[in-house]
Amino acid sequence: MIGAAGFVAPRHMAAIKETGNVLVVAEDPNDSVGIIDSYFPEAKFFTEFERFDRFVDKIRRRGNPLDCISICSPNYLHDAHVRFAVRSGADVICEKPLVLNPWNIDGLMEIERETGKRINSILQLRLHPSIRELKQRIDADDNRLYDVDLTYITSRGGWYHSSWKGDEAKSGGVATNIGVHFFDMLVHVFGAPTKIDVHILDGKRVAGYLELKKARVRWFMSVSSDDLPRNIDEGQRTFRSITVDDEEFEFSSGFTDLHTESYRQILAGTGFSLEDVRPAIELVSKIRSCDLKHVSNDHHPFARSYLRSGN
Repeated sequence: MIGAAGFVAPRHMAAIKETGNVLVVAEDPNDSVGIIDSYFPEAKFFTEFERFDRFVDKIRRRGNPLDCISICSPNYLHDAHVRFAVRSGADVICEKPLVLNPWNIDGLMEIERETGKRINSILQLRLHPSIRELKQRIDADDNRLYDVDLTYITSRGGWYHSSWKGDEAKSGGVATNIGVHFFDMLVHVFGAPTKIDVHILDGKRVAGYLELKKARVRWFMSVSSDDLPRNIDEGQRTFRSITVDDEEFEFSSGFTDLHTESYRQILAGTGFSLEDVRPAIELVSKIRSCDLKHVSNDHHPFARSYLRSGN
């Protein structure tokens, strides 16, 4: 595993254990990785990538190569770490976003063809039971255009903006870092985008309007607690809401084992491919480069202002 000290790494450790596999070695420049003891206390650990590289190469040359390398490093390093993993003779399981730019996918596809190794990304929302059911319902009706509202606020403190996550060049910004799996879900369920407007874009929040093949989507994402609804429960720092034709779409439960299910499918050879990843990466890349559009009530028939409210 590359990147063992971050927020998402324990989900990968649990998935490795729950699928009957063993974490052989992990690397992270931060040594606050005591969580490894809860899963694989015998795992080797390195804080220098060079020593990790040497160990991986050594066991490969001794005829015991790694089968798979899981990548949980900062977003801007994913592409390089995927390439390292494949050159080391391993398949890859990479946390979202797989890469920051769509042209990076083209390069990885060439490496897959050259090596025969598989590069898989975690697109866990596609596996959520409620979202699978929603997709079946949408697929069954080709003549509908749905109105969708997506709001996702996950409050982050000052540390966030001092870390790589607050640097758009390294994280891709709010839409990529906290939103790419939601955009992947939207495109997966409602089809490819035909129109992209961005109304708000700063270091804390991003909002806009999408027209997809089967939906018109208003979306708002934020890492600021100032944007939480006034009527939210005291102490709650995350708010997530999706409505489809003004009906709340409930998917707050069912998240606990999605990484494990992702691993099961990947290890069975049915994980999500590079082409599966491409649409969402293209979308968040375009969002980063969009000119801001002014929001007004007549901007389009499904517009609104983004204001903090009790609703």
